[in-house]
Amino acid sequence: MGSTFAGLEISKRGMSAQQSALYTTGHNISNANTPGYTRQRVSFEATQPFPYPGLENPAIAGQLGTGVEAATVERVRDSFLDVQFRGENTKTGYYNARAQALEKMEEIMNEPSETGLSKTLDRFWQSLQDLAANPTNSGARSVVKERGTAVAETIKYLSTSLKQVQEDMKSELDLSAKQVQSLAAQLGNINKQISEIEPHGYLPNDLYDERDRIIDELSSLVPIKVGEPKKSGGNALPIAEGMAVIEIVGKDGASLGKLVDGTSASTVAVNYQDGLVSGISLNGTAINLTDLQNTGKIQGLANTHGYIDNGDEKGVYTEMLNDLDSLAESFAAEFNKVHSDGYNLKHFETPPKADGTGVDFFTYTGGKGASESLQLSAKIMESPDYIAASSKASGQIGNGDNAIALGEVKNGTISINGKSTTIQNFYEGMIGNMAVQAQEANRMLSNSTILKDSVELRRQSVSAVSLDEEMTNMIQFQHAYNASARMITMQDELLDTIINKMGL
Repeated sequence: MGSTFAGLEISKRGMSAQQSALYTTGHNISNANTPGYTRQRVSFEATQPFPYPGLENPAIAGQLGTGVEAATVERVRDSFLDVQFRGENTKTGYYNARAQALEKMEEIMNEPSETGLSKTLDRFWQSLQDLAANPTNSGARSVVKERGTAVAETIKYLSTSLKQVQEDMKSELDLSAKQVQSLAAQLGNINKQISEIEPHGYLPNDLYDERDRIIDELSSLVPIKVGEPKKSGGNALPIAEGMAVIEIVGKDGASLGKLVDGTSASTVAVNYQDGLVSGISLNGTAINLTDLQNTGKIQGLANTHGYIDNGDEKGVYTEMLNDLDSLAESFAAEFNKVHSDGYNLKHFETPPKADGTGVDFFTYTGGKGASESLQLSAKIMESPDYIAASSKASGQIGNGDNAIALGEVKNGTISINGKSTTIQNFYEGMIGNMAVQAQEANRMLSNSTILKDSVELRRQSVSAVSLDEEMTNMIQFQHAYNASARMITMQDELLDTIINKMGL
């Protein structure tokens, strides 16, 4: 027969196991509002039955159960949902950065509005029409001069403002790289703590939660994947998760380098070439930007700030600035060409002055920086009398044909970036392209946010703490604990009968 005191041991084990479950339930309830916390549960296992098979086993009807034990305290988490969430989170990080940058660009370009370049140009063309009607009027000439100044200053303002936002994005890029490096260092430190606990046969669930929270945050910055974990060794349990390995992934999903490898974390920096992003470096090893997936905040910032792709300059802000330079240069060159071909009031003085013709209206630096350098020429700044309103064909002081020709520059076909277009159409194309990109970025941000929230909702349905469920578990474990305690009382009564009442 079995041991007389076996029932006491079974009940003691039951009380101990249920007590562990109650402690775990209390831990869950306490962390119901803790960010990143995953609910935990005690895994109950039946203990070794009696007797164990052998040659000298007692002759009893069969094996008797010896109770229960709390084998492990483990997290309730679906790793597949983690992978899905991080995939959507990195897309959201990319489109959020892109949408915010394009929103700033729209605010700078400020179209359509009364203060945008389009309206400023319209006022300039209108002033030329007014001058054509009265080419000798000093007031009309002054208006043309002021409106021309407004055009040059507006173009310059757009250029300098866009470059300032570019500089801000560069600072944000560098800050994001430092953030990635900081998170990687934190992961390395957590991995070290995990490697010191797991070999003793424990599951550091709270460290796992903190590690996963940091990986989630990291996924919004750069495209990553969690590689095969490194085992801690020792007496680690089979379900121990080990030390996380985090890899940067490329367009084809292949690893481009390890960001975190066990307890070691890589240094991260953004690389630049001629002021534009060329890629990132991992422990000093360069990774081309075009090799990375188009996901993550860093990639989103780089693609809007401007980057190098096989020697070509690309990126939303870079392309807008280049278009603005092309617009300013082509507009000023064409306007100067027509303007220098007319007569100004100096020509009609006695005797005619040498600078009565051939005077430029604008000055600028060709190529890069044309938009920022655009301004009225020194002669026009000196006096509006240098505005050439009369055509050489008529040679009359009251003739305004050249002012009409200057106004027609607006719709005249010129070559910009090797394409035949008009000033008006080219600028409208710039604004239209910007608006389409902003709309697309906002649409993709909305879609990726919805998908991310959907995955997070499913993940929370598995891992989040439900107070109703925990209260139910608490009552269940409490009753089981009380029942085990009652079993001990019953065993005490049995032993009292055996010891004190039998054989009298």
